[in-house]
Amino acid sequence: MHGSSPSGCCGSDVKQYVYGGWAWAWWCITDTQRISLEIMTLQPRCEDVETAEGVALTVTGVAQVKIMTEKELLAVACEQFLGKNVQDVKNVVLQTLEGHLRSILGTLTVEQIYQDRDQFAKLVREVAAPDVGRMGIEILSFTIKDVYDKVDYLSSLGKTQTAAVRRDADIGVAEAERDAGIREAECKKEMLDVKFMADTKIADSRRAFELQKAAFTEEVNIKTAEAQLAYELQSAREQQKIRQEEIEIEVVQRKKQIDVEEKEIIRKEKELIATVKRPAEAEAYRIQQIAEGEKVRRVLLAQAEAEKIRKIGEAEAFVIEAIGMAEAERMKLKAEALQSYGEAAQLALVLDALPEIAAKVAAPLSRVDEIVVLSGESGNVTSEVNRLLAEIPASVRAITGVDLTKIPLIQKATGAQA
Repeated sequence: MHGSSPSGCCGSDVKQYVYGGWAWAWWCITDTQRISLEIMTLQPRCEDVETAEGVALTVTGVAQVKIMTEKELLAVACEQFLGKNVQDVKNVVLQTLEGHLRSILGTLTVEQIYQDRDQFAKLVREVAAPDVGRMGIEILSFTIKDVYDKVDYLSSLGKTQTAAVRRDADIGVAEAERDAGIREAECKKEMLDVKFMADTKIADSRRAFELQKAAFTEEVNIKTAEAQLAYELQSAREQQKIRQEEIEIEVVQRKKQIDVEEKEIIRKEKELIATVKRPAEAEAYRIQQIAEGEKVRRVLLAQAEAEKIRKIGEAEAFVIEAIGMAEAERMKLKAEALQSYGEAAQLALVLDALPEIAAKVAAPLSRVDEIVVLSGESGNVTSEVNRLLAEIPASVRAITGVDLTKIPLIQKATGAQA
């Protein structure tokens, strides 16, 4: 892709090339143009071009080309082909390739062109690459597709070559048959020699085998007799060992039988212990555990009862203490209130309490029908009345918390009586 901005007050004449991406373009200001970077396939063709020997040939090739993407070469290609379509680009490159193909055909012989097409195509590509490269074009590949002529030169060349090949083939066949016969005779001779040597070696081997076999037989017989004697001797020794081992086995069996009997006695003892002694011990242990459990239960019940009594006592003590503290606080507050009263208020409070005092004093007397004062002297009656009056302040203080002895009026009354 090729984009440029026009010069003037709106921009500058700066060209920007973007390959495989994107860029910003100002609408109505920036000029953007595109050029294809895809691979282009060309088929250059040269008809009736004379070779170095004057033979007219028609050659057709196939080329793959594309515009190079390097920045400098891309700029060159844009300068050459920007604004043209793909077909125009193909025509330019095709004419260039055909010109180089034609010039190279005039320097080669028919045999060089026909027999080594790859070298011919390589030569064309190397010669044409600099020219198309200056246009920003890269030749990816170039091959020769077809070569032919109108005077049957190539077919004649092929016939000559075919005849030479056939001649060489016939000669080769004759020489091969001759060599084969000679080689066959040599092989038969070598085969007979090898067979004779093999038969000789077989006879020698058979004779050596028979001699060795006889020696082995004699040695085997000797060894067999020695082995038989040794076997009988060893058999007697083995019988003796077997008898000794049988005696030892009997001793071991007797010991094992004794061990079994002893273990049976122990088993019976354990069985008696398990069936008689253990159950009795278990029953005694069960009874003991029951007694201990009952003992523990009673102890725990006694402890629980004691804890209950202690808790109840603590609760009652706490209640009594709380009541006492509340009563003390009440009396304290009452006393503080009385101290703040005047004499008239205190006297009014006393007078209000006197009916209750009188009722409590007279309560026992309400159950008495008649009171008889026994006194020999009238002064004693007066003294008894004075004594009762003296006890009234103490009673009022106990009931109301007011100390009447501190009231001036009462003080005067009690003082006068005294």
